Amino acid sequence: MNDGVNGVALVVFIIFFLAVTVIGFMASRWRRAENENSLDEWGLGGRSFGTWVTWFLLGGDLYTAYTFVAVPAAIYAAGAAGFFAVPYTILIYPLMFVFLPRLWSVSHRHGYVTTSDFVRGRFGSKGLSLAVAVTGILATMPYIALQLVGIQAVLDVMGVGGGEDTNWFVKDLPLLIAFGVLAAYTYSSGLRAPALIAFVKDGLIYLVIAVAIIYIPIKLGGFDDIFKAAGDAFSQTSPATGKPRGALTPGEASQWTYATLALGSALALFMYPHSVTAVLSSRSRDVIRRNSTILPLYSLMLGLLGLLGFMAIAAGVKVTNGQLAIPQLFEDMFPAWFAGVAFAAIGIGALVPAAIMSIAAANLFTRNIYKDFLKPDATPEQETKVSKLVSLLVKVGALAFVLTMDKTVAINFQLLGGIWILQTLPALVGGLFTRWFHRWALLAGWAAGMLYGTLAAYGVASPTQKHFGGSAKEIPGIGEIGYIGLTAFILNVVVTVALTFVLKALKAPEGVDETKPSDYTADAGDPGVAKLPPATAGSAH
Repeated sequence: MNDGVNGVALVVFIIFFLAVTVIGFMASRWRRAENENSLDEWGLGGRSFGTWVTWFLLGGDLYTAYTFVAVPAAIYAAGAAGFFAVPYTILIYPLMFVFLPRLWSVSHRHGYVTTSDFVRGRFGSKGLSLAVAVTGILATMPYIALQLVGIQAVLDVMGVGGGEDTNWFVKDLPLLIAFGVLAAYTYSSGLRAPALIAFVKDGLIYLVIAVAIIYIPIKLGGFDDIFKAAGDAFSQTSPATGKPRGALTPGEASQWTYATLALGSALALFMYPHSVTAVLSSRSRDVIRRNSTILPLYSLMLGLLGLLGFMAIAAGVKVTNGQLAIPQLFEDMFPAWFAGVAFAAIGIGALVPAAIMSIAAANLFTRNIYKDFLKPDATPEQETKVSKLVSLLVKVGALAFVLTMDKTVAINFQLLGGIWILQTLPALVGGLFTRWFHRWALLAGWAAGMLYGTLAAYGVASPTQKHFGGSAKEIPGIGEIGYIGLTAFILNVVVTVALTFVLKALKAPEGVDETKPSDYTADAGDPGVAKLPPATAGSAH
């Protein structure tokens, strides 16, 4: 790594950063509503986004610094094991096609803003709704932290912020500034800010990956040489484990881990509050269906991004923190001005999802903690004000993860959040298709999954971290190593089903279901569905 500041790259990065900051603040005037003081407007963009805006928003929402930094870094460090992210992003879209249109319909019929709103309405349980809300907020914070790690990695490679021996405040000052700017325009413009910035972010990412996947292999002698160099590197013994560093293809011993990580991550992705927020901001259920067919384009991009991990090995990139591998590859291989463009793509690619995530977590607090338990008579204006303030606090919580946890394996931030958010799946997805599960059984299953998942993750050590050092552990009764989140989810389902039989036999009170079957297929324009703003050029289908 270069010790000095890459001045040209830094100037280009700052220009793009300032540009998206201006866009973020100007977004508050984009399709300005008559009444801006409501969560529908600030937190869901007026529920008015069409196919293309939703596509960019969901792409900006789902393909994050996890995609551009953490996944290639995992491949750089361990090889094929990091590619589990590719099949998982392929699996999610059929799931999205099946259940998200139903969630959109019932949410628009009843004015639900969050998943917890739906759970409370479906099962008549504020306790279960609270559990879903708390889980969503908790799981979102390490995911936001991962975005901040991505920004910090870019700043470190550009030489901004000082070295490891620098005072912590000086070292993290650039990150704190980026964090402050993100917080300011999120507070000001709500969901409209990341929706507009997503166009810039995705354009930059597609440009950078198109150039990288052609230009870098030419400089390195082609993919044959790249894979040979990676294979040679992975065959070497790791001093930390005494085993080969990695592999180009998953070995037999790691197949369970690979499969459970892919399946568990796929089930978890659309449980996250930010995923649901982007979905509920769309104009109609057809927008969701169309997006489920075109979003797989991002999966192709993810596969290409993953190859950058092998390219970094072939290019001789040497970093102690794997998260710096891809930014360092860009600095080593590209002219300084284009390295700045690549750094801007990564930085903006982290800002967009971080903004959506903080908005989604804030909405959960406001609707399902503040309004349900603290101030039931809160006005829409009060709800919006509280959400704006909480969106700032959530980012502070994420910053705490960044400053206190090991950042050398940042992919664990996302996988840790996945362990928690998976435990809301039975209540959310189960509730979209059946009322059979008992609310108390769902709450008990959630508690069992959360307890097991958290304790199991806490007990995983790594060479750099005593606790929460990984997301895979031996599966009880099988003996194979698998994703803790999926094991906890299976325990959750077993407890939920067993207790549902017991509670139904005891005729325990079930709670009132405020929904009806027709709510789950309602579309924009149907009777009882809130009238949406007229389509504009930005929301054209």
